[in-house]
Amino acid sequence: MASNFRSLPPRPGSGPASGSALRTADRYFELKSEIHKKLIGVLNLDKVSSLPKDRVRAEIGRVVERLLEDERLPMTTAETNKMVEEVLDEVLGLGPLEPLLKEPSISDILVNGYNKVYIERGGKLSLSPVRFRDNQHLLHIIEKIVSQVGRRIDEAQPIVDARLADGSRVNAIIPPLALDGPALSIRRFGRHVITSDEMIANKTITPSMLRFLAACVQAKASILISGGTGSGKTTTLNALSRFIPEDERIITIEDTAELQLQQRHVVKFETRPPNVNKTGGINQRQLLRTALRMRPDRIIVGECRGAEALDMLQAMNTGVEGSMTTIHANSPKDAFSRLEAMILMADLEIPNRVIVQQLASAIKLVLQVTRLQDGSRKIISISEVTGVEEDRVATRDIFIFERTGVSDAGKVQGRFRWTGYTPKLMERIQVAGISLPANLFDEVVEVNL
Repeated sequence: MASNFRSLPPRPGSGPASGSALRTADRYFELKSEIHKKLIGVLNLDKVSSLPKDRVRAEIGRVVERLLEDERLPMTTAETNKMVEEVLDEVLGLGPLEPLLKEPSISDILVNGYNKVYIERGGKLSLSPVRFRDNQHLLHIIEKIVSQVGRRIDEAQPIVDARLADGSRVNAIIPPLALDGPALSIRRFGRHVITSDEMIANKTITPSMLRFLAACVQAKASILISGGTGSGKTTTLNALSRFIPEDERIITIEDTAELQLQQRHVVKFETRPPNVNKTGGINQRQLLRTALRMRPDRIIVGECRGAEALDMLQAMNTGVEGSMTTIHANSPKDAFSRLEAMILMADLEIPNRVIVQQLASAIKLVLQVTRLQDGSRKIISISEVTGVEEDRVATRDIFIFERTGVSDAGKVQGRFRWTGYTPKLMERIQVAGISLPANLFDEVVEVNL
């Protein structure tokens, strides 16, 4: 231990702390902060960082116990172990965030300030007991996150998008833009890929709807998945990608790698933000152009956000059929309006009429996904693109989810049903040699939870 820790500094005299004070949150934070500062003072960080984590944990545990003895604080073994774990998280991890990051059921961590940390479980937000010591403590953790990816956050650059080691997306904003102190949001990277059976069990979709979508993917129909933030667009895209044949070459393009395709022949691209000198950035449009030179059978864009929509559209219309992407929108109509606006961002002076015709030709199917008020996520409509009407892309609903009310437990009730419209895509599916049951569209599934 002597090789990794410098000798402890003399402890200034102080009276013993009472048990009641120790149990209060403020005293606990004060104590942990004091031990953390002293620990940093005695740690030989260069040597400790090269040691196995188990050995670091053991050595830090000994030092924490010594410091607790110096403070003359009576603590149980469980309290001491908790203190060791939290100090270890401060030294080697992300402090108060570590327990949340270790909990697989948490999908989002939203820090509205040092003393307000919200978490999302099962689509529902709740206030967690976790908090930081103060705004400076929160800022320190944010700086730690962004420094790990070679970025910085300060008054000159107060907004940062970054990524944790496990792939989770991080967005941070600090004063002067954040008026109440630093704010942080973490969108967890799902290690578990939701299966088709789980989507059916969760009543996100019905077996008939899924079977129809699988046939559309196999028949190389280009699909657009529309929905709001946290509605399940990426989860749906992951699920549909399972139906792409194994022998096809797939190229994925994302801002932050979240797709988890199961095929073997996959090439993954990820954008790169500019450095501190505003140079070196690579956007989705550049990656799309590169992908088109690499003989893809399909291109999957994690999310269309800007001018890359034009390149995606051209790819779909020039041989890369069966490509898929997602977009933030509240309805299929809004999705196409947003795509038109994105294509205009390319500043190529393309007439609106041509853009609409190209959109109607390229995209065959639109899925609208929504997170309902009870936290459940559902595909509320599957629509076919039927052409152009009055200078707008026209769609017809094939399947819809009708809401009928809310149960006493707060669960949304409703039913999935076929609208009565038989899609033209059935001809494409038949030509591709895919057979579907004659009663595919007769299924009605009630959702009464």
